[in-house]
Amino acid sequence: MAEIVRLDDLEDPRLRDYVDLRDVQLRLRLEADRGLFLAEGEKVVRRAIESGHRARSFLMSPRWLEGLSDLLDATDVPCFVLDDKAIETLTGFHVHRGALAALERPELKPPAEVLANARRVVVMEDLADHTNVGGAFRAAAALGFDAVLLSPRCADPLYRRAIKVSMGSVFWLPYARVDDWYGAPDLLREAGFTTYAMTLADDSVALDEVAHDVERLALIVGSEGHGLSPHWEKSADHRVTIPMAAGIDSLNVASSVAVACWELRQR
Repeated sequence: MAEIVRLDDLEDPRLRDYVDLRDVQLRLRLEADRGLFLAEGEKVVRRAIESGHRARSFLMSPRWLEGLSDLLDATDVPCFVLDDKAIETLTGFHVHRGALAALERPELKPPAEVLANARRVVVMEDLADHTNVGGAFRAAAALGFDAVLLSPRCADPLYRRAIKVSMGSVFWLPYARVDDWYGAPDLLREAGFTTYAMTLADDSVALDEVAHDVERLALIVGSEGHGLSPHWEKSADHRVTIPMAAGIDSLNVASSVAVACWELRQR
């Protein structure tokens, strides 16, 4: 059973995992150094624990203790209890859904292991926005894709905002970072994947017109500003685009992933 620790001193060193959650650069550095990540909200905290991630501690206001009592009964880590105002002061924002958890950051699997049993994967190159990463994970998971590959500079799926937007799908959808990003097209090819790059290149084919009845398929999307790098555009087996109306040439990248995953899903 969790140890319920009621605190009123925001300088207590046991609370250090929860300080300044809105400072993105600080949090990314601290969470990497300490080997942790944060989950926010009752549903997301529950999904994190139920997917096998180990909690370091919990932080919540008194009114959330009962709703998460089953999780607290099943663990031996501390649950720090503060009033809502104190939590807002500590974290830097109002925690609308009442509960936070600091969890052990898992070791990432090698890309080859993630690809081994996958048939449909999303490949993300240099997405900078955590909301977009979380939205893309949620779409991929919802539409039956099996895994995600990330470039070295892609935003962290285990950052609090990405987790929240993904509704916890980052906890169970396998993913890996590929250190040798230039060589990643060959990695996919050698694993038997046919690659589909989302791009506005002149030779792009409409998504609903390109053949996609292949056994193993990788959908590749690029950064919010510049899209895919020339290397990935040229290396792909197919260059595809979503037909647009009203003079609009593209969608938000997470929306594009959702549309493309639907069209390219395994039948």
